[in-house]
Amino acid sequence: MLDEIDRQILTLLQADGRISNAELARRIDLSPPATYMRVKNLEETGFVRRYVALLEPEKVGFDLLCFVQVSLQLHSLEQIQTFRKVIQGMPEVLECHHVTGEYDYLLKVAVRNRKELEIFLLERLTPVPGVARIHTSMVLSEVKLTTALPVTPPDLQ
Repeated sequence: MLDEIDRQILTLLQADGRISNAELARRIDLSPPATYMRVKNLEETGFVRRYVALLEPEKVGFDLLCFVQVSLQLHSLEQIQTFRKVIQGMPEVLECHHVTGEYDYLLKVAVRNRKELEIFLLERLTPVPGVARIHTSMVLSEVKLTTALPVTPPDLQ
């Protein structure tokens, strides 16, 4: 169970994963060794998955973000496992979610341009065994983009 100090640490780490232990300790009003131990515990117990650098897609040449909905022909364990394995090997797919509703999977896909999208859809995704239907939506603009989870208790928001 998270206490208030752990929540503060998680909130600060989500805002800046490169914050020094000394600065983190200062902000939560705890000694650096105690802060270090708490951070290590949060990492070891799986509250912190990893630390990453979030890139600006357009600056590295990715001008097209799409959401692709995929339906499978059958919902057999073999077909599901095959689809998941193939998708994990596709670098264009940033996220893949097994969802409820009309489609089975929702993919977040980043490509450089429309031609790359066409190649991805026609030559990489469509031939995947078991794919029955694909519906693609191109992102026009991002209204909200965050990776931070609201770790404060609901009654304090």
